[in-house]
Amino acid sequence: MTTQTWQIDSAHSGIHFSVRHLVIAKVRGQFSRWTGALTVPDGDFSKATVDVTIDATSIDTGVADRDAHLKSADFFDVATFPELTFRGRRVEPRGGDRFALVGDLTIRGVSRGVTLDVDSAGQAKDPWGNVRAGFAARTAIDRKEFGLTWNQALEAGGVMVGDRVEIEIEIEAVRQEATAAA
Repeated sequence: MTTQTWQIDSAHSGIHFSVRHLVIAKVRGQFSRWTGALTVPDGDFSKATVDVTIDATSIDTGVADRDAHLKSADFFDVATFPELTFRGRRVEPRGGDRFALVGDLTIRGVSRGVTLDVDSAGQAKDPWGNVRAGFAARTAIDRKEFGLTWNQALEAGGVMVGDRVEIEIEIEAVRQEATAAA
């Protein structure tokens, strides 16, 4: 059996999120520093595992004051929990180039099962001879399940920050040299 490792090219990939603000609009953001890899036994992506580590301090919504609040103990508490992780452990085919990636997301030291809906964009060889694979994934989580409970009630009803966080991920991964199992 040979195992392929595919390093995620974070320069050509992205982790984005959106959440309701004041019930009427969405705030969007991203994490700008993170690393990850796919481990693929026998070149079979249906058996792949995925490990991603996100630098929580790299959260970026385009507003410095909001980013500082998100890094505080009210939300991510980056002084205590500097990383978020995702460990994808099982792939479930959904037909065609679609599949579900089931794994564990850890935020603030709290791990919960998460299912990503994934579309494969295929593979291509880059001008330097590297084989690359592309994937688009999306899911939604309830932030309160991860200890992100800060909020403020609005005078007119509702809350300042929605509970549902929508996550969209674009991945471009580069195949590394395969290794044979001993």
